[in-house]
Amino acid sequence: MSELDAPATGISEEKAGSPVPAPAEADPVAPIPAGSMRARDAMISGALAGLAGGAAFGATMAIQGQLATAASIVHTDNVVVGLAVHMVIATILGAGFGLLLMARQRPRAGETVFWGLIYGAFWWFLGPQTLLPLLLGKPVAWNLAGAQALLPSLMGHLLYGAVTGIAFVVLQQDTDPLWHRPSRSEILRGLVAGLAIGLALGLPWEGLIAGAGYALLFSPESTGPALIRGTVYGFAWWVFAALTVEPLLFDVTLDWSQKSAAADAHLMPAYVLLGAGVAVLYTWLGLLAKVLFTDDIRLVRADAAGRRGLLALGYGALSGLAGGLVFTVVMVAVGEFPLVARMIGSQSPVAGFVVHMVIAQILGVSYAVLFRRRSFDLTSGIGWGLSYGFFWWVLGNLTLLPLFTGTPTDWSAAGIAAGFPSLVGHLAYGAALGAVYHRLEARANPWWQTRSKAAAERAVARRDQIRGAAPAMWVFTVLIALIIPLLVGAS
Repeated sequence: MSELDAPATGISEEKAGSPVPAPAEADPVAPIPAGSMRARDAMISGALAGLAGGAAFGATMAIQGQLATAASIVHTDNVVVGLAVHMVIATILGAGFGLLLMARQRPRAGETVFWGLIYGAFWWFLGPQTLLPLLLGKPVAWNLAGAQALLPSLMGHLLYGAVTGIAFVVLQQDTDPLWHRPSRSEILRGLVAGLAIGLALGLPWEGLIAGAGYALLFSPESTGPALIRGTVYGFAWWVFAALTVEPLLFDVTLDWSQKSAAADAHLMPAYVLLGAGVAVLYTWLGLLAKVLFTDDIRLVRADAAGRRGLLALGYGALSGLAGGLVFTVVMVAVGEFPLVARMIGSQSPVAGFVVHMVIAQILGVSYAVLFRRRSFDLTSGIGWGLSYGFFWWVLGNLTLLPLFTGTPTDWSAAGIAAGFPSLVGHLAYGAALGAVYHRLEARANPWWQTRSKAAAERAVARRDQIRGAAPAMWVFTVLIALIIPLLVGAS
């Protein structure tokens, strides 16, 4: 047999005549597909994280005497049974959380914590608000009074979500290529930023801890996204520091009732500003460190300011004008123009309207500076704008407006409740601002048409944004806006 006639098996003619060994039997244990392994690992990590979150939530339930509520699911009032039922549910929900995070393709640490908070709030609505009454044969009460009565459960679910998110990050950090382990200099920068902002707001120790936590949880970001991230981070700190840790440490008690939350509502704006200030100062200190101590030509950007920068500012002013007109509807409905006019010593609604529109354009320009080329689609434009509007409700309506009009700053529950129409207006303003700015920016310079290296860099930035904390921040901002009436509204 010639070489050309030999079978294409790689076996030589000498070995062709030798007995061919029987094929090995298939391994009875088939290899697990990589996707299944990732799902299994995520589910196991999620279940363990859920155990940690359930333990934290269960401890607060025991302190407040709420374990009997969990026991009622199996028609008993035994607190030990209630704790067991609670931990089983927490583990199952944790496994589901892990699977959901796997679907988001390796979220980062800060995003995981935010998604945990959102996940906890979702299960508060679906569980105590909806499924538990149905299981117990009681009517479902989707009203303000019913939600306020369940406010302790909401706080517990938020705690569960946050602890579950943090535990999941710790369990997954060794297998996550996107895990950013902060350096000592970054932690020091967080401590400095937290102490500086904390001293300015009268919260030095809280600021110090919040600054360190920010450096541990979040990777570096530009100023605009960092501002939004810090805003929602500050609200979370208010829940866990002012409403939870401080009462446990100093009063050896825990009261998450609506009355107690309303009594501590005056600290909420301070914590929001603390988080925002820490995030911005941390970012600026990082930029300063790069300028002073980094000499890397790869960091040089080819973006030219000039005409494009001025055009972006113009788009910001136009977008602010559009958002201001949307906000005008709310201001007319509540008759707030005379109050705004007091900023220039007038009482005229017309003067108030002019001042309002000027401020709207100034904020629009600041939005263009902070979020230029960050609105990659309409959703991201609305998300950034809406979150920016919430920040300016806290800094503007609750803080700066009283100072400029000669009235005392009122961060009490009553003052925050009185500012709720303005919150709606600021959210509407921000959404319109972000949407219009995205439209103008995309029309003038559509980033999706890959024409250069800069366009490719923007595509990478979009991927990072989707993987980053942006969607979770937008959703959590809306969640905060929904929670505020529960905290300060009258039943």
